Amino acid sequence: MTYSTLRHLGSVIYKRKPIQLTFFLTRKCNSQCPFCFYLSSSPVQGSAELSLGEIEKISRSMGKLLWLAFSGGEIFLRDDLADITRLFYDRNKPSIILFPTNGLLTNVIYEKIETILRYCRKSTIAVKLSIDGTESVHDSLRGKGSFRRTLQTHSRLGTLLGRYGNFELGINTVFCSANQDNMADIIEFVSKMDNINTHTVSLIRGDVPDSTLKDIDITKYHGTIKLLEANLKNGKSGFYRFKGARLKAAQDILQRNLIHETAIQKKQVIPCFAGKLNMVLTESGDVYPCESFSEKLGNVRDSGYNVAKLLNSGNAKKVIRSINKKRCFCTHECYYITNILFNPKRYPMLIKEYLQL
Repeated sequence: MTYSTLRHLGSVIYKRKPIQLTFFLTRKCNSQCPFCFYLSSSPVQGSAELSLGEIEKISRSMGKLLWLAFSGGEIFLRDDLADITRLFYDRNKPSIILFPTNGLLTNVIYEKIETILRYCRKSTIAVKLSIDGTESVHDSLRGKGSFRRTLQTHSRLGTLLGRYGNFELGINTVFCSANQDNMADIIEFVSKMDNINTHTVSLIRGDVPDSTLKDIDITKYHGTIKLLEANLKNGKSGFYRFKGARLKAAQDILQRNLIHETAIQKKQVIPCFAGKLNMVLTESGDVYPCESFSEKLGNVRDSGYNVAKLLNSGNAKKVIRSINKKRCFCTHECYYITNILFNPKRYPMLIKEYLQL
């Protein structure tokens, strides 16, 4: 039970502390994607990245985690990524640890992930490679040659699947105006890739460098999510290998439909547990309830690296109350996972989707 997802069943009723942490490790990146909402946001002037020692203090102040998601920037540009992962693995025992990457640093990614796999044998280690189109479309967004370099990383990482049963390898695509007419081709291409069981499509969000990329046709997004759904139900797409993967696939279907509904209605369509079950930490120590980065809860450096103390502050409680009153909405896929799985009112629809898989 130490690393089991079942430890968190109580959070279905008692939403007292974060069980999902998104940690933006760095603003450094070896790509300049025009749809990146993070690198276009304003960094805190003069604030250095959290050191390994500071991160250890933060980890010590938190409880057990269901899911730890690293983000950035390109996370593999942090030399201490494996050490950071070990800190959280030993103390917070996350069931799942997510490593999203543009896939450009083939050797670095392979070496760090194998090091992590050797040590973190009780957590599911999931790597998500970014592929935003077939070669010409992908390279137009991420830079010439990036498509082939990402495929090289995919091939190298694929060799680890047979040696580590806790390793998962998937693809993520950002849905934007530049690739919305090519989504069927992208999905078909990914479905034929060796050693890939999951393909997620994330709807472009946040303030991005090229705002025209947000001029999407929502009907094309709807067509995309229905194609992904059909592929899951007819067996063309696979599931993760971990226990409960079929339930996760059912949640993916429900999640995408709710995101589509949110995008159309432009309001919060289900309760959001941001700041309660979910938390975002930036490389400079700022803490937010979610990736909108609109209302800061505080900074861990000001609270003595004590997350519980920070979340109990008057400002943090005020921000979380505003979320409860539905004053915001977003289409962030990661948060819909928690908002669905820890909301009993969603279970009938979740079970319905599950039985159709």
